[in-house]
Amino acid sequence: MTLILFQQDPYQREAQSRVIAHTEEGGVVLDASIFYPTGGGQPGDSGALEWDGKRMAVATAVKGEEGAIILVPSEPVALPPVGCHVVQHLDWDRRHKHMRIHTALHLLSVAVPFGVTGGAISATHGRLDFKMPDAPEDREALEETLNAFVEQDARVSDGWITEAELDAAPELVKTMAVKPPRGMGDIRLVRIGEDDDWIDLQPCGGTHVARTGEIGALRLGKIEKKGKMNRRIYIHLDS
Repeated sequence: MTLILFQQDPYQREAQSRVIAHTEEGGVVLDASIFYPTGGGQPGDSGALEWDGKRMAVATAVKGEEGAIILVPSEPVALPPVGCHVVQHLDWDRRHKHMRIHTALHLLSVAVPFGVTGGAISATHGRLDFKMPDAPEDREALEETLNAFVEQDARVSDGWITEAELDAAPELVKTMAVKPPRGMGDIRLVRIGEDDDWIDLQPCGGTHVARTGEIGALRLGKIEKKGKMNRRIYIHLDS
């Protein structure tokens, strides 16, 4: 199992760790990882590992068995040997944009109060699919609502609840296609706002900015029809 450093501090850009395994496909497993693995619509992080004067570029990170995080090399190279101590270097610019978009999508799920049927994140834009028969009538008002949430500079924090507590509050789960993982202990909640005055509260394992003001200005993109009862809404970072 890999210690998840990116949940303890999503702003950590470097970390020392030890190689505990190689995969048959040529991936590297560390005892602790600042690299977020692909999941929940958020891409896996990229960056590099360094050891003994050598360097391996990391194309992405994916989930393995029993809580392992696998780092995938960008090209076939000699891997750091098992037991070797390495320094992880995160592609911070790319990760930070993912964080900004991810938090912005949580705000979009508040501004558009329908069930979420899918979503995706990139370094420039993101999208959510909603179970809704018609497109929003006022694009300008929706964009203004999103940017008003950003301008509030609300705090973003996390906490944990038990599966039983989540069962007692099913309204916290907005995603219809993907449910929070079960049987792995407590479930992480991401809160936007204060404990007694929050904008959004929902299960999430991804990385987020510390305050909504860090997202920056948002621009509403395409709104597409995806089936009789689905609408896909895109949002873009202005910079």
